[in-house]
Amino acid sequence: MLHNLTATPFHQARTMETMANHLGWNVPKDELIHIPQHWLVYPEPEASMHFLLALIYIGFFIMATIGNGLVIWIFSTSKSLRTASNMFVVNLAICDFAMMIKTPIFIYNSFYRGFALGHLGCQIFAFIGSLSGIGAGMTNACIAYDRYTTITRPFDGKITRTKALVMIIFVWGYTIPWAVMPLLEIWGRFAPEGFLTACSFDYLTDTFDNHMFVTSIFICSYVIPMSMIIYFYSQIVSKVFSHEKALREQAKKMNVESLRSNQSQQASQSAELRIAKAAIAICSLFVASWTPYAVLALIGAFGDQSLLTPGVTMVPACACKFVACLDPYVYAISHPKYRLELQKRLPWLAIKETAASETQSTTTENTTTQSATTTT
Repeated sequence: MLHNLTATPFHQARTMETMANHLGWNVPKDELIHIPQHWLVYPEPEASMHFLLALIYIGFFIMATIGNGLVIWIFSTSKSLRTASNMFVVNLAICDFAMMIKTPIFIYNSFYRGFALGHLGCQIFAFIGSLSGIGAGMTNACIAYDRYTTITRPFDGKITRTKALVMIIFVWGYTIPWAVMPLLEIWGRFAPEGFLTACSFDYLTDTFDNHMFVTSIFICSYVIPMSMIIYFYSQIVSKVFSHEKALREQAKKMNVESLRSNQSQQASQSAELRIAKAAIAICSLFVASWTPYAVLALIGAFGDQSLLTPGVTMVPACACKFVACLDPYVYAISHPKYRLELQKRLPWLAIKETAASETQSTTTENTTTQSATTTT
């Protein structure tokens, strides 16, 4: 009886000593069971850090929703842009748009300095993040495949709208199980991370099942799409480079400067340089987006967990959001037809795109495609 009478004040004193100024100090007891113990030993970050991250995410949210929203709107409603290739661009924009839809949860948690929306908010945040992240990775792989077949086999390799739709359905069929299984805790689970304002799949629990889950999702959501992207773009660059070399050698034999007709230096960069730049940009975006998370997950599951401080684990989340902001500009704003449509509908943007530049771009793309075709 005496023990029972003194248990409550003792527990309160212990809580004051051990939990004050530590992560989780403001989390209700019934919510603490959802937080990995790894995070609870770290000191609570300064309020200014929470507020700074909240402001950064507000910027990400505005930039990404506007950019991806415009891509979805323009590409979906313009007849000239309803092509099979652009279906993948729209799907990528939907993934990036969805990724930013969940950021208000993070912003709310940041202003309340922790696990404010609790387990439910954490599950919603992580579920949407898994769907949009893995979906974006596989869509990037589809875009790489589409460009590979279009350039290397332009006559029989061009993807039809039906095939593109089937591929998009496959992407979502491939993605959904990796979000549903940890949500229902069939395999793996979602848990808060870092400052307890963001959530992802649990990579800290030291069990065989969780190690297998981390390994599987690492291979399926990172290694597979990464390998596809690198392979397809390397093949494009290789074929274009080899053909350009063959053209130069043939021109030298014929004592002419170039075998291309109507070639002007102002027609911009050589085909190999343009394609190499596009390949490097696309691969770099994917690497910048998901490599930090992949490394973090592997360290958490198989490495030294002491390396994963709350501040360190917030970096991958920011990287993914930043790439979701850049994607619409890399994949769409560089598209002449998209800029023309944007200029027609929103003239106050002062884009100043002309039909002539569209024609020039189309001619250049056709020249590149014909060049790569000869190689095959």
